[in-house]
Amino acid sequence: MDPLVDNPFFVLDLPATATSMDIERQSKKLLAMLELGLASVTTYASPLGPRPRTTDEVRRAQQTLLDPARRLAFEAFAAAPRHTDRVEAVAADAVDITHALWWRP
Repeated sequence: MDPLVDNPFFVLDLPATATSMDIERQSKKLLAMLELGLASVTTYASPLGPRPRTTDEVRRAQQTLLDPARRLAFEAFAAAPRHTDRVEAVAADAVDITHALWWRP
Protein backbone atom coordinates (compact mmCIF):
# COMPACT_ATOMS: atom_id res chain seq x y z
CA MET A 1 0.00 0.00 0.00
CA ASP A 2 1.25 3.44 -0.95
CA PRO A 3 0.71 5.75 2.06
CA LEU A 4 -0.14 8.69 -0.21
CA VAL A 5 -2.49 6.88 -2.58
CA ASP A 6 -3.90 3.77 -0.90
CA ASN A 7 -3.90 5.16 2.62
CA PRO A 8 -6.67 3.40 4.60
CA PHE A 9 -7.68 6.74 6.14
CA PHE A 10 -8.33 8.05 2.61
CA VAL A 11 -10.17 4.90 1.54
CA LEU A 12 -12.51 5.18 4.53
CA ASP A 13 -12.57 9.00 4.43
CA LEU A 14 -11.58 9.26 8.09
CA PRO A 15 -9.16 11.48 10.05
CA ALA A 16 -6.11 10.02 11.81
CA THR A 17 -7.96 10.53 15.11
CA ALA A 18 -10.71 8.03 14.19
CA THR A 19 -11.61 5.54 16.90
CA SER A 20 -12.21 1.84 16.30
CA MET A 21 -15.95 2.55 16.55
CA ASP A 22 -15.62 5.25 13.85
CA ILE A 23 -13.75 2.79 11.63
CA GLU A 24 -16.37 0.06 12.06
CA ARG A 25 -19.26 2.46 11.46
CA GLN A 26 -17.72 4.09 8.37
CA SER A 27 -16.74 0.72 6.89
CA LYS A 28 -20.28 -0.62 7.24
CA LYS A 29 -21.72 2.56 5.77
CA LEU A 30 -19.38 2.51 2.75
CA LEU A 31 -19.94 -1.20 2.12
CA ALA A 32 -23.72 -0.68 2.15
CA MET A 33 -23.47 2.30 -0.18
CA LEU A 34 -21.17 0.38 -2.56
CA GLU A 35 -23.65 -2.51 -2.53
CA LEU A 36 -26.39 -0.07 -3.58
CA GLY A 37 -24.15 1.20 -6.38
CA LEU A 38 -24.12 4.83 -5.26
CA ALA A 39 -21.71 6.79 -7.45
CA SER A 40 -20.52 9.13 -4.69
CA VAL A 41 -18.66 6.33 -2.88
CA THR A 42 -17.07 4.62 -5.87
CA THR A 43 -14.05 6.92 -5.58
CA TYR A 44 -12.08 8.45 -2.74
CA ALA A 45 -9.89 11.51 -2.56
CA SER A 46 -6.13 11.14 -2.34
CA PRO A 47 -3.28 13.66 -2.65
CA LEU A 48 -2.81 12.41 -6.22
CA GLY A 49 -6.47 12.83 -7.17
CA PRO A 50 -9.55 10.60 -7.08
CA ARG A 51 -8.96 6.83 -6.80
CA PRO A 52 -11.45 3.97 -7.27
CA ARG A 53 -12.95 2.50 -4.07
CA THR A 54 -14.01 -1.15 -3.98
CA THR A 55 -15.51 -3.37 -1.31
CA ASP A 56 -12.19 -5.24 -1.07
CA GLU A 57 -10.33 -1.99 -0.46
CA VAL A 58 -12.80 -0.94 2.23
CA ARG A 59 -12.40 -4.28 4.03
CA ARG A 60 -8.60 -4.14 3.72
CA ALA A 61 -8.54 -0.55 5.01
CA GLN A 62 -10.74 -1.52 7.96
CA GLN A 63 -8.45 -4.41 8.91
CA THR A 64 -5.36 -2.21 8.60
CA LEU A 65 -6.73 0.57 10.79
CA LEU A 66 -7.96 -1.82 13.47
CA ASP A 67 -4.42 -3.22 13.84
CA PRO A 68 -2.44 -0.64 15.91
CA ALA A 69 0.95 -1.65 14.50
CA ARG A 70 -0.18 -1.40 10.88
CA ARG A 71 -2.25 1.75 11.48
CA LEU A 72 0.75 3.69 12.77
CA ALA A 73 2.47 3.54 9.38
CA PHE A 74 -0.40 5.50 7.77
CA GLU A 75 -1.28 8.05 10.46
CA ALA A 76 1.48 10.50 9.50
CA PHE A 77 0.24 10.65 5.91
CA ALA A 78 -3.46 10.96 6.79
CA ALA A 79 -3.24 14.75 7.08
CA ALA A 80 -2.02 15.20 3.49
CA PRO A 81 -4.38 17.37 1.43
CA ARG A 82 -6.78 15.41 -0.74
CA HIS A 83 -8.06 16.40 -4.18
CA THR A 84 -11.44 15.40 -5.62
CA ASP A 85 -14.56 16.64 -7.35
CA ARG A 86 -17.64 14.95 -5.90
CA VAL A 87 -20.36 17.24 -7.29
CA GLU A 88 -21.09 14.96 -10.26
CA ALA A 89 -21.06 11.84 -8.09
CA VAL A 90 -23.59 13.28 -5.62
CA ALA A 91 -25.87 14.31 -8.50
CA ALA A 92 -25.60 10.78 -9.94
CA ASP A 93 -26.62 9.35 -6.55
CA ALA A 94 -29.79 11.44 -6.59
CA VAL A 95 -30.71 9.96 -9.96
CA ASP A 96 -29.84 6.42 -8.79
CA ILE A 97 -31.99 6.74 -5.69
CA THR A 98 -34.87 8.17 -7.69
CA HIS A 99 -34.71 5.28 -10.14
CA ALA A 100 -34.40 2.77 -7.30
CA LEU A 101 -37.69 4.08 -5.93
CA TRP A 102 -39.32 3.74 -9.39
CA TRP A 103 -40.14 7.43 -9.51
CA ARG A 104 -39.83 9.15 -12.84
CA PRO A 105 -40.03 12.94 -13.24
